[in-house]
Amino acid sequence: MKQTLRRSSRRLSKLGVERWTLSVGRFLLLLSLAVTFATTLPLLAADPDLPLKPGLEAITPDALLAHIKVLSSDEFEGRAPGTKGEELSVSYITDQLRKIGLLPGNPNGNFTQEVPLAGIKSDPKMSFTVNGQAAELKYPDDFVASSARLQPEIKVDNSDIVFVGYGIVAPEYGWDDYKDVDVHGKTILMLINDPPIPSPKDPSKLDEKMFKGKAMTYYGRWTYKYEIAAQKGAAAAVIIHETEPAAYPYTVVKTSWAKENFELDVPDKNAGAVQVRSWITLDVAKKLLADCGQDFDALKKAAISKNFRPVTLNAKANIQIKQALRSFKSHNVIAKLEGSDPNLKNEYVIYTAHWDHLGRHPELSGDQIFNGAVDNASGDAAVIQLAAAFSKLNPLPKRSVLFMCTTAEEAGLLGAKFYAEHPLYPLEKTLADINMDSLNVWGKARDVEDTSFGLSTLDDMLADAAKRQGRAAISNSRPEKGSFYRADNFEFSKAGLPSLYIGKGEHLLSRAPDAPLRSDEFDLKDYHQVTDEVKPDWDLSGAAQDVQLLFEVGHEVANGEKWPEWKAGAEFKTKRDATLRK
Repeated sequence: MKQTLRRSSRRLSKLGVERWTLSVGRFLLLLSLAVTFATTLPLLAADPDLPLKPGLEAITPDALLAHIKVLSSDEFEGRAPGTKGEELSVSYITDQLRKIGLLPGNPNGNFTQEVPLAGIKSDPKMSFTVNGQAAELKYPDDFVASSARLQPEIKVDNSDIVFVGYGIVAPEYGWDDYKDVDVHGKTILMLINDPPIPSPKDPSKLDEKMFKGKAMTYYGRWTYKYEIAAQKGAAAAVIIHETEPAAYPYTVVKTSWAKENFELDVPDKNAGAVQVRSWITLDVAKKLLADCGQDFDALKKAAISKNFRPVTLNAKANIQIKQALRSFKSHNVIAKLEGSDPNLKNEYVIYTAHWDHLGRHPELSGDQIFNGAVDNASGDAAVIQLAAAFSKLNPLPKRSVLFMCTTAEEAGLLGAKFYAEHPLYPLEKTLADINMDSLNVWGKARDVEDTSFGLSTLDDMLADAAKRQGRAAISNSRPEKGSFYRADNFEFSKAGLPSLYIGKGEHLLSRAPDAPLRSDEFDLKDYHQVTDEVKPDWDLSGAAQDVQLLFEVGHEVANGEKWPEWKAGAEFKTKRDATLRK
């Protein structure tokens, strides 16, 4: 009996020790978990991008460069619409988006949207007659001329020439360069950009209340000048090229206009467009004016006053343009990542970049291919890698995300314009356009250039994302270039859609803060030239950082409760408000 009691006592003691040991083990395990959680929680709070990490890691310099090398290779022949370059570009971008696992972006089951284009090869002749003496201009060294009208021949005979200053009618500024002068059937001669009006307080600076001061408005764009010329009934509109106000040398005008150009092939064949669109060099303009007894500098000075009146020159213009026309179907490439929220998947965020460039110019000796590596194979590479980034998220964004590479941007934003006028998804259900046109390919930067700075709440999102990277979002480094109006985002903005567009004018870490911008060097030497190719000194680390910022902004929009909005005073706000009211 005693032995039995002793055995029972030993068993109870052993059981107590085991229970005590187990309790201590559990306590230590819980304590360890608590410590781990306590130390991890601040990290999670300090790194809001942690859920986005799989997507951010997909955006790498090597991945971007690989796409750029393919799209800007000689094999793609400069990616002109309606050529072998289009076939290869559309096929490559489509294949990449399909491999990522995206859905066809066109509801008809295709990865493309057909865009009806007409190719126009112009053979122009132009002469100015003063005092009975005709002076023939040399094409394209002295002038370029073309027409948006889809007809085989354009003629302007013995047309009066009228200098109309900057050719602007802007009621909000109390400005009218035409006054009551009838220019119907005449040739109008005008200056590029906006009037640089001195500040009444400091004549060394521009008046911020007039045409946004240093920044170009849409009134300064050549597209506006041709549009108002058509409204006024002019037969021909001739722009005087100057490198500084145009923001590019005349060589850019030559390469952009002295080739096959493109227009949307619409039913009326663009009958409402001005008959002749032309540029002439500054030297040609000065000679014409001098022959007419006028002084270019004096007229230019007079043109910055509201009181300026058009000046009819003692000269006639004769212009003839023979046009070889071809109609074809070009393509916007579009893919869709469907949103994960059943209630929000029919709302959209769209990323855009144009795939086209200037093609091949067989008349050139030596290199004939305009490869367009920066402009805009870099943007197309970004669209592809953004698609890859979003596809790696779990969960996927609540709203659907569209990825589009447009056609014929170089011909006047035609692919974007066609989509804005014929959207595959309702614009009133589309929250934002995020556009990429020429990235910084020269290394990491202190900041990111927000070309659309201050126009919408998208800019605030970009600034916040840049701050998390230890960088700053800066306004347009060269506002006088009017970059906002020169890229696809403008067509979406005109339709009312809030848009974000970053540029390449950033301050590189490898250079002093006050050093010349590498982007300025590119614009002077390589922009729209055969030298826009992948270079050995490229460093895509900065481009990758910028694309990661756009990824964060798009993700925020795709999941946010509040839609992006135009800020008060933005010229596109009225259109957006009217669209949403519907």
